Amino acid sequence: MRVFTYSEARQQLATVLEKARREGAVRIRRKDGQVFVLRPDSATRSPLDVPGLDLGLSREEIVRFVRAGRRKE
Repeated sequence: MRVFTYSEARQQLATVLEKARREGAVRIRRKDGQVFVLRPDSATRSPLDVPGLDLGLSREEIVRFVRAGRRKE
């Protein structure tokens, strides 16, 4: 894991962020000895976020299917 000084991290923020994205994390060390770990946040996606399908159905066909499904028999 790459270690940057606070000054390096401040001056090269884009480089630090890119390195954290590629390597998973980087460390930033301050003059007083404190060390911080910078990690990219994991992207959270909804389980309902799925790609759509083009079934070639018209609006009228979709409405007909929905109404048929709601019909009580």
